[in-house]
Amino acid sequence: MAAAGAAVVKPGWAGDKRAIVNSPANITDPLVLFMPSGKRGRFPVGTPVLDAARQLGVYVESVCGGRATCGRCQIEVQEGNFAKHKITSSNDHISPKGPKEERYERVRGLPERRRLSCSAQILGDLVIDVPQDTVINAQTIRKDADTRVIARDTAIRMCYVEIEEPDMHNPSGDLDRLKIALMKDWGFKNLEFDFYLLPQVQGILRKGNWTATAAIHKDADSDIARVIALWPGLKNEAYGLACDIGSTTIAMHLVSLLSGRVAASSGTSNPQIRFGEDLMSRVSYVMMNPDGREGMTVAVREAISGLVDKVCAEGNVQRNDILDSVFVGNPIMHHLFLGIDPTELGGAPFALAVSGAVRIKASDIGLKLNQGARLYMLPCIAGHVGADAAAVTLSEGPHRQDEMMLIVDVGTNAEIVLGNRARVVAASSPTGPAFEGAEISGGQRAAPGAIERVRIDPDTLEPKYRVIGSELWSDEPGFLDSVQATGVTGICGSGIIEIVAEMYLAGIISEDGVVDGSLAARSPRVVANGRTFSYVLKEGEPKITITQTDVRAIQLAKAALYAGTKLLMEKQNTEHVDRIHFAGAFGSFIDPKYAMVLGLIPDCDLDKVSAVGNAAGAGARMALLNRGYRREIEETVSQIEKIETALEPKFQEHFVYAMALPNKVDPFPKLSAAVKLPPRKTVSEDGIAGDSAPRRRSREGHAARRSRD
Repeated sequence: MAAAGAAVVKPGWAGDKRAIVNSPANITDPLVLFMPSGKRGRFPVGTPVLDAARQLGVYVESVCGGRATCGRCQIEVQEGNFAKHKITSSNDHISPKGPKEERYERVRGLPERRRLSCSAQILGDLVIDVPQDTVINAQTIRKDADTRVIARDTAIRMCYVEIEEPDMHNPSGDLDRLKIALMKDWGFKNLEFDFYLLPQVQGILRKGNWTATAAIHKDADSDIARVIALWPGLKNEAYGLACDIGSTTIAMHLVSLLSGRVAASSGTSNPQIRFGEDLMSRVSYVMMNPDGREGMTVAVREAISGLVDKVCAEGNVQRNDILDSVFVGNPIMHHLFLGIDPTELGGAPFALAVSGAVRIKASDIGLKLNQGARLYMLPCIAGHVGADAAAVTLSEGPHRQDEMMLIVDVGTNAEIVLGNRARVVAASSPTGPAFEGAEISGGQRAAPGAIERVRIDPDTLEPKYRVIGSELWSDEPGFLDSVQATGVTGICGSGIIEIVAEMYLAGIISEDGVVDGSLAARSPRVVANGRTFSYVLKEGEPKITITQTDVRAIQLAKAALYAGTKLLMEKQNTEHVDRIHFAGAFGSFIDPKYAMVLGLIPDCDLDKVSAVGNAAGAGARMALLNRGYRREIEETVSQIEKIETALEPKFQEHFVYAMALPNKVDPFPKLSAAVKLPPRKTVSEDGIAGDSAPRRRSREGHAARRSRD
């Protein structure tokens, strides 16, 4: 039961105005935001944080029923001025620890900054972080390594040598005799040593009875090689990290540098999401908070350090055995990880502080691996097309083949690469966070309980769906039992794409994306919602409804992506693409048919549209295991032509046409041959169907006319 006077809260994402329904009596109640879900609501002073989380549908585990004995309901208060939400969050805005919480901390221990949400009460505006290590039903991070075999030519070589013992007739130093042995046995003529090793050399050689294994780093084209680590005797294993720092999730692979096998993989949510759901929000946070850059840099580095612990534990590997690492990320993640202020990327001309490959010691950024471990970051392509897009390009290789290949990495800022061995062009397009659940009334990230597949019967307009965590459809026997542990909590990105496409195929929405209100007479699923209509996907609690505003959010996102793709096709002077690859964790779960029905991608043979998984992570792994791939992508990036969509006069025109499903002017003959598209019909903004329904002049129409003029 909600506390008396509590806000009426509907599940939703930050930024979705329908997520909060306030009455005049409670408009001044404290605003509470939960991260990383982004759900928010207003609650009276004195409301336990756990109660607020439950009312919002935020998963905070509590086994003891709020008695402060299990410790599963831990949360953290994020302090600072969160300009996007117009609030200041502070530890002063939460009640002091009471007797129960103090007893738990005394007996069981409580990590620094952690509170028990069952005991802590709301006193003012708060941004609450639900630590991922306390969440069983955490976001599903689906970024496993692929199984490709990569030819090995690593930047690290493990070299075992036997060294001549010193004697009175050969007074040369131990280090010099080690160099001679490495030159004689391994051919290294110009060897340098990391300084930290100099005091250790004599002890290591004697401990190994005058045998040792040297880890030698040689990356860029140079005659100079460097000994970065040294062990007594034979050391027959070494590891490296390949990491993709996404704006939403971070994925890491621990890889044997000697065999190439992936010893372990892990992923986590990017903790920077509490500073802003999309990239520009994070840049704004840096601009408005003096310590903003440092806070986000610390957050992402701590998350990466935590992933290192996870993969080391899974792979039974010591941190000291990790000698090399490759990192990729979009330009803003790239800069924040390196500790660079990303402010210049917040506006034209979107200047990068560094665009080329970065080669440093891992310890330079506080990453605790072997003391001599190295770190390599792939080059960025442009101001909003980063090292992750370069890694995807390296992985998929459009520059290595003759077909015209389109690569799309769908995220809050979609990165698009189009080309073949003759020419490659690239751009970014601001799709926003709609595909990740934000700005959608029932939207959420991909987690157990989220709807990920949808089908609608075109005759009855009745839906069926599947959720993450169950293999059954909602109309199959046993479905309710299979989702009992998680429930049906919302709809994630792949489900959002499918529901809008299915609504179009079933005739519920017109090609212009307007919900047909006349269908309310046929089905109780179509309901009035003010001046527009909505479609009820799921009854019960929570009730999941696709509103007219939800459809518009998806149209805006997909139109931005398609318009960017269309610009690249024009630059390539082509009207078709031969092959389409969806990159990224989200792309792995997009059904190509529904993506094309939606008009997210151009017309293409459906059997040549495929998901390639975490291609950025695969590219990072390629660069980790083979120096030649580093040189290849450095050269390729220098030749890729960067298209800035904001400066292209035809972007707006393409955007307007792309608002329609699948498109207002572009034909989709290959899609039409595979899928029966509905006949075109006119529906007014009020949801009135019929050829004679009056059509309002929309902003899109005005924009299109301006573009043509």
